[in-house]
Amino acid sequence: MDELDWSDLRYALAVGSAGGLASAARQLGVNHTTVLRRLDALEQRLGARLFERTRSGYQPTEAGALVLDQARRMADRAEEIERQVLGRDRTLTGLLRVTTAFVVMEHLLPQPLADFARSYPGIEVEVVENAVLVDLSRRRSTDDPNAWVRREADVAVRLSAHVAEHLVGRPLGMTQCRVYAKRGAPGLPQGVEPLAHLLKEVPWVAFERDTQSRVYDQWMKRQLAQAKVRLRVDIFNAVAAVLHTGLGVGLLPTFMEPRHPELVAVSDPIPELAVPVWMLTHPDLRQTARVRAFMQEVGDGIAARLEPMQA
Repeated sequence: MDELDWSDLRYALAVGSAGGLASAARQLGVNHTTVLRRLDALEQRLGARLFERTRSGYQPTEAGALVLDQARRMADRAEEIERQVLGRDRTLTGLLRVTTAFVVMEHLLPQPLADFARSYPGIEVEVVENAVLVDLSRRRSTDDPNAWVRREADVAVRLSAHVAEHLVGRPLGMTQCRVYAKRGAPGLPQGVEPLAHLLKEVPWVAFERDTQSRVYDQWMKRQLAQAKVRLRVDIFNAVAAVLHTGLGVGLLPTFMEPRHPELVAVSDPIPELAVPVWMLTHPDLRQTARVRAFMQEVGDGIAARLEPMQA
């Protein structure tokens, strides 16, 4: 039997995870005929059919399940090797990819990022907005079918009470949330009022009804069930934009206040919505020079911005 080509196994893994040629092709960034050709070549080399072609998709045969299991182990080992090699990098150069939420990027990261860029001109930082904490140890396919895959992120900055156990990092401080209204808006409160009154008597700008991934979504679903909701949006920045129209009141993190002087807090901080800001990475990357420098310098910058809001 000819020596196995690892890239063919990668195509089989994509078919196994996607359940079909078209989905696998999109995942790999290639034409579906390329996937079929590589899969046929692998089956011919192994002398066994790896998938049953059914109406519902490609289902692994017994031989296919065995190959997929071993290929996943090989992929995991390849990723581990790469992370460990990257973790030995001691130079303050190269690309560092950061993932965070849009509200964090707009209000907490700009100045710390700018300061870091000036201090470390050899490091290129790429920030990707992503409200879901990615698995920093996993990587995704690139558009180059001959390439392996690209890491999702080296560092994550997250507003989250819970973080994945396999990641390491540091809490940078706590965020608080209050209810805000447009300053001077007719019919809206202009000073701190009891939360129960706001929930019962005042029109609201809320989050989407069906989202439950964030603590804020869950709180709104419980508390605003009987409230006068005038409009629903998906992110804090959209809430702030609508509040500027005077339509109603809405929930915002207190760290947004400096950018929105036209808004006034009309509630005390809500204890159950106090959430830590985390900076996270994979254990194998924490000793990489650029990751270590970023987590220290930018982390300190964010912590300094959160400190006045801790009271």
